[in-house]
Amino acid sequence: MTAAAGPTPIRRSGGTHSAEFLPSAASGIEALRIVSDRGFPRHSHDQFGIGVLGFGAHRSWSGRGPVEAEAGDVITVNPGEMHDGHPVDGQARGWRMLYLDPGLAARIVQDEVADPFESARPVARDPGLAGHVDRLFRRITGAGPDPLAVEEDLLRTVMHCLLRHGGRPQAPPAPPPSVARALRCLDEAPHLPVSLADLAALSGVSRFQLLRGFARAVGTTPHAYRLQRRVGLARRLLAAGSSPADAAAAAGFADQSHLTRAFARQFGVTPARYRSALGAARGTASDGLRNPVQDPCPRPA
Repeated sequence: MTAAAGPTPIRRSGGTHSAEFLPSAASGIEALRIVSDRGFPRHSHDQFGIGVLGFGAHRSWSGRGPVEAEAGDVITVNPGEMHDGHPVDGQARGWRMLYLDPGLAARIVQDEVADPFESARPVARDPGLAGHVDRLFRRITGAGPDPLAVEEDLLRTVMHCLLRHGGRPQAPPAPPPSVARALRCLDEAPHLPVSLADLAALSGVSRFQLLRGFARAVGTTPHAYRLQRRVGLARRLLAAGSSPADAAAAAGFADQSHLTRAFARQFGVTPARYRSALGAARGTASDGLRNPVQDPCPRPA
């Protein structure tokens, strides 16, 4: 496999946007490259994300507070962390992101740290870490990467982030019981239809009380939260091999076009392009690159 060429930015009257999930030679890591002047609504990811802003400037809100990133800055997001993203002054910015499955991130450092960890800074001005991220990005999206080199770059990147910018996970404030009941319903069955009246009755408050309390505690509305949970479910189904049409139906979308719009708004790419990148990545893995933290050399008995 050769390194994927960067996509040509699409310039329309509405602005500039180009996004591409690149085939990744490392199991458990997704690579995304974006050039865009679009804003992204509040959402969360199941994975740990780390990337570098290549040019432009980016402003975002997160559970760790409002931040602004400039060219060369490292940006991170923890699993489940609600955040958004907007260009500064409406100008396009470009960035590269790596998304690591939480289990993979934990296994990488299991010999180094005993406690769970997370990134404590959504933005870090750290040229050393930026260099590690860029090197790892090039390695896993390049031609014929060596498994040992991937493992080394991955360990250096995660350990640098952990030692310089990490910390123990900070438990977020517990939501009010009424909001917690609504969250549990949406988390356990995002694919099922539910009304605000249903959630309010389940929570024991009025619809307006739930709407106001939910937005205050979670950072978004019940409808927006359910939508991003549906998109997350669809992403997992696509990763497991489902077609976009089947993933849309199983995740609760009215049809594939509804999934496509919501998926592209959250991740920047369509479900079909995401699935295509994963298919190419599986082909690369089948050519001989193992999981970078599995299949160790046999140890003496």
